[in-house]
Amino acid sequence: MRLHYSVRCNTVPTSVLDLRKSNMTLMLTPDLGVPISPDTNIVDLRERAAALCGTVELLEEHGLDTSTTQGDKDLAATIVEAYAANPEKTSKTVSTSRAAKLTPASLIQTRNILDEFGTAVARHAVEIRHLVTNKLLLETENPDPRVRIRALELLGKITDVGLFTDKTEVTVTHQSTDDLRKKLREKFNRLIDRTHDATDIVEIDDGVIDVHSELGLGDE
Repeated sequence: MRLHYSVRCNTVPTSVLDLRKSNMTLMLTPDLGVPISPDTNIVDLRERAAALCGTVELLEEHGLDTSTTQGDKDLAATIVEAYAANPEKTSKTVSTSRAAKLTPASLIQTRNILDEFGTAVARHAVEIRHLVTNKLLLETENPDPRVRIRALELLGKITDVGLFTDKTEVTVTHQSTDDLRKKLREKFNRLIDRTHDATDIVEIDDGVIDVHSELGLGDE
């Protein structure tokens, strides 16, 4: 199923909403039979910006103006700054309706800054990793044997080396109900034997208590 969508106007679109007034012809192919989920999960700003910029890039091929102004740069910087302080709140604030009011240029600027921000964080982490590794390599030549051994130990624990990997094993023993009943009876019998050997015995005239019946351990 294909829909032919044609809009004629002399104005230049400045936002996603203004695309309705632009002069362009698009061929739309809707996806039919896709269920609509009732859940309203928050879309992360990174994912939303990437999806919107993908649409902008497609529309740019059909004449959409994506020239950047200082206002677009300032708006993108404000959004990214808020996202760095509180990603969840900012992702919730920049909803679909609000994102649709942003200019194409501001969307592209936001996506570019977010991508650079993520790359910078990853690059910074790699640089720190290399710095620590190099420092440990230098300490392997330390005159103090304790320092040398400790440096070699830490180098061996690096994930890429994996020479001294700490392993934790958890053993779970499954026992049947009959085995558990048998062990409980053995413990009760040992307690009863100890009671027989006791010197101070207090008699209770309230009758005999069947421990097996009270705990539901009677023979089935």
